[in-house]
Amino acid sequence: MKIKKQLVLVAIAIITSISIGIADSLSQPALSLPPADDIPEEILRTEIITAARSPIDGKKLTAAEYIELQAQLRVVPPPKLDPEIRDRIFLLQIRKALLQFFPFLNF
Repeated sequence: MKIKKQLVLVAIAIITSISIGIADSLSQPALSLPPADDIPEEILRTEIITAARSPIDGKKLTAAEYIELQAQLRVVPPPKLDPEIRDRIFLLQIRKALLQFFPFLNF
């Protein structure tokens, strides 16, 4: 019985060694490395981007056109609401904020 266990262990060791040897000989070296023609990320991060896309319609823009478009988008157009309606909305916002702190008030 003891000899049988030893033979099984020796057989397992031999089979494992052979399978590791075969797997090692079939594997290609450095599979996890990127292709040689691939540009490293460190170099890509230092490149100056000169082309951009419009946030409105996705068209390609030059850097100058993109800056000009960003400046136009930053300018706030004048309000189109009637001042009386704007005041009512402001009062409703104040009322909502006060009701969060004083829920027992009914005004």
